[in-house]
Amino acid sequence: MSRKAVFFDADGTVCDIKKGVPDSAVRAITQLVENGHEAWLCTGRSRAFVPWYLEQIPFTGMISACGATIEKNGQRLFNREMPADVAQKSVEILRKYGLIPVMEGADYMYYDKDEYTTEVNWYRDLITEALGPKWKPIAGNESCLQINKISAKMTDGCDDQLAVRELSPWYDVIRHENNAFVGTTIEFVPKGCNKAVGIAAVCRLFDIPWEDTVVFGDSNNDLSMFEYAATKVAMGNASQKILELADHITTDMFHYGIRNGLEALGLIRGDHV
Repeated sequence: MSRKAVFFDADGTVCDIKKGVPDSAVRAITQLVENGHEAWLCTGRSRAFVPWYLEQIPFTGMISACGATIEKNGQRLFNREMPADVAQKSVEILRKYGLIPVMEGADYMYYDKDEYTTEVNWYRDLITEALGPKWKPIAGNESCLQINKISAKMTDGCDDQLAVRELSPWYDVIRHENNAFVGTTIEFVPKGCNKAVGIAAVCRLFDIPWEDTVVFGDSNNDLSMFEYAATKVAMGNASQKILELADHITTDMFHYGIRNGLEALGLIRGDHV
């Protein structure tokens, strides 16, 4: 079998924000790499928000912030940041229409804790704990935000349609299904930037044939990579749109989804007990 490059989404695919990464996924991806294949994290999270439980997996490289940041073997190769004035204006627009800005960068994430509260998202404290010194408030940093993307949180009565329209000159928008874990989040990514663009860049940089690309994912921010890759594996908990695009459907991550999916493709052996 030819050497494959396998690109894994993070949340809902290899990790859970509360429970971390299942041991079976760590073992399966480790075996994948030991078998001579490449394993890339391809996440909507910004690089600053890649926590220890993802760092423990021996990924060949990481594509983060929906393709805005690329690294291999710990070396940052590409990082597309929004201009500081656009980032500041983005905060103002989101707040004007009743959305809460969570500004995501390669080195820091910015949000104000009195605005982005646990009532808005129960896992806010988990994010803050995971970030440690990589968290900064927006207040006091408005003019010097170093961001790749935004996760805007919708609130009751917000006018997300107008916010999206006003921000459209600078960003593409990813909306999630209402029953999804991030159903109340709207992701704003730089124009022309998505996971497929990141994967295509990696393929060009490292001479990976398109026919050797494999993706694993579950949510709507994985749509671009499912539309691009040669082989698509949907997690058992995937959104309907992802399921429709999949070549294979595996189980969810807590029922050996990564292991089962890699075994079905013949990339690892099923010699577990």
